[in-house]
Amino acid sequence: MNRSIVISRYATALVKYVRETGQGEVVCAQAETLVHALHSVPELRRMIQAAPDAVPAREKIKLLKGALGNSMSREMDRFLSLLGGKGRLELVEEILRDFVDLYRRSVGIRKARLVTATAPSERMLQRLKDLVKEKTGDDAFIEVEVDPSIIGGFVFDIDDYLMDASVKYQLDRIRQQFIEKNRRII
Repeated sequence: MNRSIVISRYATALVKYVRETGQGEVVCAQAETLVHALHSVPELRRMIQAAPDAVPAREKIKLLKGALGNSMSREMDRFLSLLGGKGRLELVEEILRDFVDLYRRSVGIRKARLVTATAPSERMLQRLKDLVKEKTGDDAFIEVEVDPSIIGGFVFDIDDYLMDASVKYQLDRIRQQFIEKNRRII
């Protein structure tokens, strides 16, 4: 079966399950923690993605439980056991990432990303959240990234909408215009 279909089905099933149990926020927070751990600790990712005969599913679940500080919700434990039983633990990072996005959308929260050259003020973040609420009717969860290479301004990304108001982007556009003009002259 297509990998993306499998990921989507498991993520959707987990959303339905946590909605039934009322533990969505808890499981969502744990899923974010696990995704972050798998993304930032290559050794953990390597162990989880190892073949089932190299590292048994119960050992992989213990590692994931350790990444949560050994305090895993019953729902997350049952879900990981299901993945282990079906031989799908190597997909856990993608499944949990999709779950977080699906769950947030189901409760009216959109994920956005803001890149600035310096740390944004709380006032700016609140204005962006208010703008998203006004335009979409949903609340926004904004991930902030500080990237000095954009020089100034910001890059705001939500769903399929990207607004690049960075100084670096403006300078690149001007550079491209000069290159195009020089090509026509020569």
